[in-house]
Amino acid sequence: MDRRARDWLGAAGALAAASAVALAAYASHAAQGPDQARLQLAAALAFGHGVALAALAPSTRGRAGRGALLLMLAGMLLFCGSLAGAAFAGAPTTLAPAGGLAMIAGWLLLAVDRLRG
Repeated sequence: MDRRARDWLGAAGALAAASAVALAAYASHAAQGPDQARLQLAAALAFGHGVALAALAPSTRGRAGRGALLLMLAGMLLFCGSLAGAAFAGAPTTLAPAGGLAMIAGWLLLAVDRLRG
C-alpha cells in the first residue's frame, strides 16, 4: 500500500474516533430511549474501528491489508451511519447488517494477511 493510502486511512480512523467521542457525548446528554442505545453502540464501534484504522494503517502493506482496512472503514460507515440515521432522522437500519458483515470480513482478511506475512 502506498504512503498516501496509508495516511488517508489513518486520518480517516482518527476522524472516526474523534466523531465517536462527540457522538457518545450527545448520546449521554441529549438522546433518550432506543435512540440513546443506538448512538452509544454506533459511538463504541466507530471509536474502536477508528483507533484500529489509525494504528494499523501505517504498518499495513499490500492489497490484502489495504482491502482489510477499507472493508473496516466501509463497514463502520455503513453500520454506524445506519444507526445514527435511525436515531437522528428515523431512517431504517437496513444497511447495518451489511456494515457489520464488512467489518467482520475486514478483520478476517487482516488476520489472513498478517498470517501470510
